[in-house]
Amino acid sequence: MDKTRRASRNLGLMAFIVGLSVLVQVLNPSFLTPENIADLTKNTAILAILALGMMLVIITRGIDLSIGATLALSGMIASQTVAMWKDTHPVVAVLLGTLIGLLCGAAVGGLVSKGKVLPIIASLGLMNVFRGLTFLVSGGKWVSANQMPVSFKAIASSGFLGINTLVWIAVVIFVVGWWFVNWNRVGRQIYAVGSNPDSAQVSGINNDRILLLVYTIMGGLSGLAGVLWVSKFASAQGDTATGFELSVIAACVLGGVSIAGGTGTISGILLGALLLGILNNALPLVNVSPFWQTFIQGTIILVAVLINALVKRRGIRATMQKRKI
Repeated sequence: MDKTRRASRNLGLMAFIVGLSVLVQVLNPSFLTPENIADLTKNTAILAILALGMMLVIITRGIDLSIGATLALSGMIASQTVAMWKDTHPVVAVLLGTLIGLLCGAAVGGLVSKGKVLPIIASLGLMNVFRGLTFLVSGGKWVSANQMPVSFKAIASSGFLGINTLVWIAVVIFVVGWWFVNWNRVGRQIYAVGSNPDSAQVSGINNDRILLLVYTIMGGLSGLAGVLWVSKFASAQGDTATGFELSVIAACVLGGVSIAGGTGTISGILLGALLLGILNNALPLVNVSPFWQTFIQGTIILVAVLINALVKRRGIRATMQKRKI
């Protein structure tokens, strides 16, 4: 029954995306051009990567508000490295940024799992720490495009088979993520911890280890996203991605991830990220005021939350009626 409801919800979300795309195309024929579609998917790739990690965190009834600061710190250090040593291979820069992200994520996960600090408090506190470290290591200065080697900027500007490298990276991560949550034992344990932590503990699952793992994964993806971000925009700043964590959480909510934990699918967050990416791309094309853009996005997110709540209530009622029978 749960699978049927999730499938229906995803179909409804797909229908909304198609309808929205048709409407925007009517208003502005340049929307569905190959150039704009390529730009849209490239811009959505980083959001989708982060949404996957956030989904795992939210499934365990947590939240990570530090991902924007982690992204900024990783991107800054990676860009400073390639600016100082211009022969640094792009893969090394990616690995460096990912490693920094893993350490940041492990710090958040350690506070949540071992320190028993509420996720929102732990991540909010470390968000300020990471953001402060970013300004500290940068000395308040930017790393600009002319300081970055061409090979580093090519991470985001290059492509394969006509598809941008950022999109390929997102595809690989989503394929691995799909396998992890559907076929890997640890991936299934993440859902068990989010659905009922006490039952999961009784069944032999190490809840603390799972919590540490999901926040570390989130940090690693944030570190990777940091390198991709500064490569894409060819600029690293202390305030990079400020507030971006809210967009990532919004993509998860739009994709049907339950804030109460235990529920979330790879296909759902992919659709949620795509919808948010379309909104970000389409609203300026139809000359919607930036103030109204925020209002429209917020309204759609609230509607998605209400739909999630209604679907969950119906599921609970259906289960209770079956038990009575």
